[in-house]
Amino acid sequence: MQELLATFEPITLQEMSGIRLMNRIDTKFITSMPRLLKLLDMARQEYRIQEVDGQRNMHYHTVYFDTPHFDMYQIHQAGHANRQKVRFRTYVDSQLQFLEVKTKNNHGRTKKKRIEVDAINLHDDIQQHFLQQHLHYPADCLLPAVENRFKRVTLVNKSMTERLTIDTALQFHNLVSEKNCDMEQLVIIELKRDGLCYSPVLEMLRQLRIFPHGFSKYCMGSALTNPHLRVNRFKPKLNDAIKMARGEERGERREEREVKGEE
Repeated sequence: MQELLATFEPITLQEMSGIRLMNRIDTKFITSMPRLLKLLDMARQEYRIQEVDGQRNMHYHTVYFDTPHFDMYQIHQAGHANRQKVRFRTYVDSQLQFLEVKTKNNHGRTKKKRIEVDAINLHDDIQQHFLQQHLHYPADCLLPAVENRFKRVTLVNKSMTERLTIDTALQFHNLVSEKNCDMEQLVIIELKRDGLCYSPVLEMLRQLRIFPHGFSKYCMGSALTNPHLRVNRFKPKLNDAIKMARGEERGERREEREVKGEE
């Protein structure tokens, strides 16, 4: 993979500042490592790769918060379109950290608000004020729920109208149950763009039979590592993700497995 990434033309953070896409339409896909390598080979002529201090595959660490009754998880699991997530995200290579609130509405639009912070401290006045402005839940009730670590490649099309993030080496640790889940062979691809502008990668994904597939890292990580949470609506997505993490592809004959106990 590193050899393929080295063949992309780089783009700097400063050059990318014009396509922040804070109010955007997100489309997610999941696949396995072999198909990702084919996709990268196809995308080399159409996309540039974000490079920071010589790094092209960045390390991320995220801590998600929820209410004591996991209301944010439950709303998503119940299928409600209007929902929120709260997280602290650390860009490990640069040691930058942000408190973020993501809000998705019933039109498919995702808005992300964030502030840079020095450390996780929900009792800090600035962090409290930020959450009071943007979060639909009382900040005082939030508790750490699950954390993840992964590596991310960010591609930008040469027309500068979209970003494509590619996440690999995904690992979960549940901060309530203390359970772990390793999904290092799973690949999560997310296309981020304003509106329905032309996207070169969509045809590439279609050719490789990589189709849209919702995947919330918070919800999937929670469902895989907290046996007390309901997973009813998530079962098909969990089974797909587990197969991908094993290097299998959708479209092959499905072997019936119980989600319970898969880690």
